[in-house]
Amino acid sequence: MRELRTRNDVALLLLDWIRPLKAHYSEGGAWLKIGDTSAHYGETSIRMEGFSRVLWGLGPLFSQQNTTLPEEIRQEIEEWKMLARNGLIHGTDPDYAEYWLDVWDYDQKMVEMAAIANALMLAPGVFWEPLTVEQRQNVYNWLNQINAHKVHPNNWRFFRVLVNMLFRKLGLPEDRECMQDDLKVIENCYEGDGWYFDGNPGQKDYYIPFAMHYYGLIYAAQMKEYDAEYCNILRHRAESFYSDFIYWFDRDGREVPFGRSLTYRFAHSAAFAAMAFAGIPVPVGELKHLVLGNLRYWMNQPILDCAGILTIGYQYPNLIMSERYNAPGSPYWSFKTFLILALPEEHPFWQAGEVKPALEGKKLLAHPNMIAVHEQSGHTLLYPAGQHSANFGNTTAKYQKFVYSNLFGFSVSRGTDLEDGAFDNTLAATRAGENCWRMRREIRQFEVTEEYTRTVYELLPGVTVESFIIPQPEGHIRIHHIETEEDIELADGGFAIRMEDGMVRMDASMIQTADRETHCRFPWGNAGAVNMEGEGEAKLVTPFPNTNLMYGITVIPTIYFKLKAGKYSLKNYFYGVQK
Repeated sequence: MRELRTRNDVALLLLDWIRPLKAHYSEGGAWLKIGDTSAHYGETSIRMEGFSRVLWGLGPLFSQQNTTLPEEIRQEIEEWKMLARNGLIHGTDPDYAEYWLDVWDYDQKMVEMAAIANALMLAPGVFWEPLTVEQRQNVYNWLNQINAHKVHPNNWRFFRVLVNMLFRKLGLPEDRECMQDDLKVIENCYEGDGWYFDGNPGQKDYYIPFAMHYYGLIYAAQMKEYDAEYCNILRHRAESFYSDFIYWFDRDGREVPFGRSLTYRFAHSAAFAAMAFAGIPVPVGELKHLVLGNLRYWMNQPILDCAGILTIGYQYPNLIMSERYNAPGSPYWSFKTFLILALPEEHPFWQAGEVKPALEGKKLLAHPNMIAVHEQSGHTLLYPAGQHSANFGNTTAKYQKFVYSNLFGFSVSRGTDLEDGAFDNTLAATRAGENCWRMRREIRQFEVTEEYTRTVYELLPGVTVESFIIPQPEGHIRIHHIETEEDIELADGGFAIRMEDGMVRMDASMIQTADRETHCRFPWGNAGAVNMEGEGEAKLVTPFPNTNLMYGITVIPTIYFKLKAGKYSLKNYFYGVQK
């Protein structure tokens, strides 16, 4: 197992992860087919995406000479240079069978242009200078199509910015009108204190660090001789953002899963890599520890299939949690973190000692409307309110739960029964006797203070709830004020704890359940639920397999209620600790 201390260690890890892909490139190198599942944008774009996303790693690798790597590794890198360059040549040649096709409005291929543009800016000696005049014109013509089509008004605008940045650096005709319009859209997404939203004011997830800041920092590093003032603005924003964003991680770089696109896994630390790349004045030893700690965590998880290819999923392969834009090659978006390979070995990032960040036990994050908690055990939690997103797949589970945990993850639904709904860390309801459960979908009001979150929402038609979530030194208290016009059943679910650890499985002696409380005391961790007020019944719900993002089979300590039409005040306590 690699230690991941030096640039060479990280370069070798990248090669370990891409070596299994080599057999799956097309003859001309422009397509990469590594699976048969689908995404909404179709097979040609899926195969093109596979090719392009690997460039997030190869571009930074190729940008340096790699002279201290062993000779056989340097030769392997030369072979990858040839393969990647041939793919670019053939994919942009309209007369070649593997042409990536023309671009249309809101085309997925616009997304993939970002990796291509970044690779060309980092390694023109590999991707541009060896090309013939005709090949260069083909590359330009294909990329320039983005300037003639509509682009979503969110982080996508940075894709066109990157393309026009590339054109400027190569001395090619750029579209300055598009660049100005795109930067204006991005500016309209900026809130202050380093925080953007991603086109939707209620959405502040990992797209803020690994998209808005990541691309902004590439701009800051590559455009300082052309646009020094705006580059400085972007740098100052990243510096401000850092002091909040580190609270989404534990002290060893393990992130809290929250929101969409979690199949990108270690892309969550890509913003730290970009901060190092752009020279943001934050503690470089902390950046190094967060990036390398995050990579170390992920290299020890079962995220590869038996052939060594990255899978769709989170802590294990899992299509249930995927979005409609997750194709077989999509997880290689995680390679954005390999931007640190664009830093030479003598760079302060590689020379610094690793430093764990000093984090407060509890901190209000005002812009994303969250309380971040770092418990003494190392358990890291985010208590959000007011978050929402468009429907990309199980969106309510990804944004609307009471708390998100780096040790327990969260669960997504496979149906409407209590078991297949997998309602961990949320309140779910059904009309009495119907067994058709749902959690909240929208929030009418919300408030976040240093001590609690408060949300008001309609759980079912005619069922209004006001929920207070109050973090404690260990666990949290929930207070629900409920008004219902009809008889209902309620389930207040706690942390989903895994039922087994390797070959050791839970047994009845590890569970203690009384009328109003239930406790799981497993060798690998503890979780429980206690009803403090209201006539609740404690039970363990066994959700369907593969509903939790981190563990294949779990149980959820739950407090269950039967309520007649009327008004109620309920109070429950939940906790979880993993060893």
